Amino acid sequence: MDSAQQSAVTPSKNKFVQAFAKFLHLRATTGVAPLDNFVRKVKPQDKVTNGLLEEDRNWDIQPQFDIKEKGSQQWDALEVLLAELFASISSLKAAYAHLQFAQRPYDGDGIQVADQIIVSELKNLADLKQSYVDEQLDLSLEISLLAEIKEQKSMVKTYEIMVKKLERQIKLKESEIAFLREKLDESSWQNRLLNKSTERSWSFSVPKNIHLSSLNHIHFDAFLKYTIESLRSFVRSMVDEMKSACWDLEAAAVAIEPGVIFQKEDHKCFAFESHVCREMFDGFQYPDFSLPKESLPQESQRRQQLFFDRFVELMSSEPRDSLRENTESAFAKFCRVKYMRLIHPQMELAFCGNLSLRNQLNAGDFPDTTFFAIFLEMAKRIWLLHCLGFSLENHASIFQVSRGCRFSEIFMETVAKEELQAADNMLEEYDQQVAFTVVPGFRIAGTVLHCQVYLMTSKPV
Repeated sequence: MDSAQQSAVTPSKNKFVQAFAKFLHLRATTGVAPLDNFVRKVKPQDKVTNGLLEEDRNWDIQPQFDIKEKGSQQWDALEVLLAELFASISSLKAAYAHLQFAQRPYDGDGIQVADQIIVSELKNLADLKQSYVDEQLDLSLEISLLAEIKEQKSMVKTYEIMVKKLERQIKLKESEIAFLREKLDESSWQNRLLNKSTERSWSFSVPKNIHLSSLNHIHFDAFLKYTIESLRSFVRSMVDEMKSACWDLEAAAVAIEPGVIFQKEDHKCFAFESHVCREMFDGFQYPDFSLPKESLPQESQRRQQLFFDRFVELMSSEPRDSLRENTESAFAKFCRVKYMRLIHPQMELAFCGNLSLRNQLNAGDFPDTTFFAIFLEMAKRIWLLHCLGFSLENHASIFQVSRGCRFSEIFMETVAKEELQAADNMLEEYDQQVAFTVVPGFRIAGTVLHCQVYLMTSKPV
């Protein structure tokens, strides 16, 4: 073979050919002889003549090439043999990978194709062996190049199958992720339904045999939710009365919270809720709730016990019954004062057509109307929340957030997710800022009960 043909084989294969050539002379140089397709060492007592054991003379010796130097016919034959051998092995590897890929999921046609390739390559290997034994190998350059091309194609095919296998695994993982996301969405939806159901049917009952010493912030937090439910029921009733009286709700909301842009029409109710909370919780931080001529024990433990007794007594009775029993009680004073401050005379006149409710309260009586009954239930719960807050060893302190303050998840929560998302979208322009406090927050020792706020949805001027 000429020099051009010699360069057709890669240097790495030339090294392998040299090693393979040395192996053919292994018996003569190292005293190792093949036996039944295995290798065994020559025993010292075995007589070696001309590089062969005596017993080897009786074997049917297969034709051997006498490899002397590169460029000889025997050397070229080994190069072609190894090139075609590597090509067939690579093809077998690719076919086996294809066979594995077609088994899961089951692909009958793919398995049949891979099986045919494996049978064909095994036959090619048998033919190659026979050609080598018969010294009928085609030593042309084209054969060597075709063998290397076949080897490279088989390697590419193997990698392609591996890529397909990885892509299948990725699709499987994506399907699992999609399934888990659906489960998460379903669980979130069910949680929202449960939360709404809990908010709508929230109830509170004093545990039996509860003692003053066992009260903590958990009881206060539970009763706060119970109180807010009643407060929002009153706000809805008040808004319905305003609609019946043909009031301009937008003008009323702007009067309460000027300059605030509401994302939705029904968000205006938060302005009314904020107004009710400000009036009803005003003075909450004081033990006497800012009531006139209200005397309390100076000693801390006696004061705690007094508030706890008030809580237990009023909690187990109807508010109207309690007012009738003692029209001059602290709770009765609280209801009169808060109603007068919350319901303006013009508002009462629009709702009722007269000022009879206000006149009855001034006369020491309590009206027997649906609107006042809803107010009375709200007032009872706020009064009881105040009693419970001052029954704790660490009294509950109230706080609210002013307009323009930066939103903080440590102390606040938003009442409307829509305006929080709108603020998130404009976060690059300005920090999320509070428009107004809807429901005040509370601190009990190191525990913070979030205040509920409405956020600004446009950049403040």
